[in-house]
Order: sequence, then structure tokens, then C-alpha cells
Amino acid sequence: MKKQKTANIIFKYLFLMSFIAFLTIYFSQATGYYEYEQYKKKELTEEQIRQFEKDIEEGKEIDIQSYLKPAKNFENKISNASLTISDTISEYMSKGIEFVFGGIGKLIEE
Repeated sequence: MKKQKTANIIFKYLFLMSFIAFLTIYFSQATGYYEYEQYKKKELTEEQIRQFEKDIEEGKEIDIQSYLKPAKNFENKISNASLTISDTISEYMSKGIEFVFGGIGKLIEE
């Protein structure tokens, strides 16, 4: 009985966290956050093109690195661990799905 209560509590927390993640993603999409971020990237690119063309007209020495925004590095121990966990879960899920559908396929063939 105690194990069932613990399992119910864990399930409720997992469901709640999943629901909160869903709402966060949904509202960010609904408010156009992603589109705005893409728009900002496009505007930055257009500004860089204008600066590049201006520098060519003025005869300045051109270095492509001065027009590119350096890529941000978001790697840290938590993100690397999360990636490893995600890859492991993905691998086992794929194997499990292949096993289940392989078994269903064998049953259908018989």
C-alpha cells in the first residue's frame, strides 16, 4: 500500500512538471516569442550586410569575422548530463518500441 502511494505521488509530480512544461512552451508559441527571436536574428543579419556593403564602398579592409556574431556556448555540466540522459532514454525507448512492434508483427504474420 505504501509503494502505491509513493508511485502515485511520483506520478502526480511528473504529470504536474510535464503540464507546466507544456504550458510554458504553449504560451511562448502563442505570444510569438519564437517568431520575435527569429526576427531579431534577421534584423541583425541585415544590419551586418549593410555594414559590410558600407565598408566595401569606403574601401576598408574586410575581415568576415568582424561581421559575424560569435556563437554562444551553452555547454555546462548540467546540459551535458541532460544530453547523455536524453540519449540513453532515446536509445532504450527505440529498442523497446522495436521489440513491441516486432512482437506485434510476428503475431500478425502467424
